[in-house]
Amino acid sequence: MSDNVPVIDEGLTGARHLLVLPDRDAAEEVAEALPERFRVTQEPQLVRDALAGEDDAEDAQWLVVVEDPAGELDPAALDAFADEYDGWLEAEWPE
Repeated sequence: MSDNVPVIDEGLTGARHLLVLPDRDAAEEVAEALPERFRVTQEPQLVRDALAGEDDAEDAQWLVVVEDPAGELDPAALDAFADEYDGWLEAEWPE
């Protein structure tokens, strides 16, 4: 028998969604609107994502991290919502 164990529990249904927004104002508006529009129960996290090699705040994107423990949020709807603020839903969570 191998000592390796699965990293992901196949019975786990939760998800984490990452919305990428062009600036802090857009990220804050999205985070504020998410609970009402999508019935998100956990407060979204805001994260500044500076572009590689850039120190200037003007070159930063902002991320809104949305926990979806029940796996109920529609990624297409989240992507369309982020698009309203010139953002997008990241297709894969960075490892």
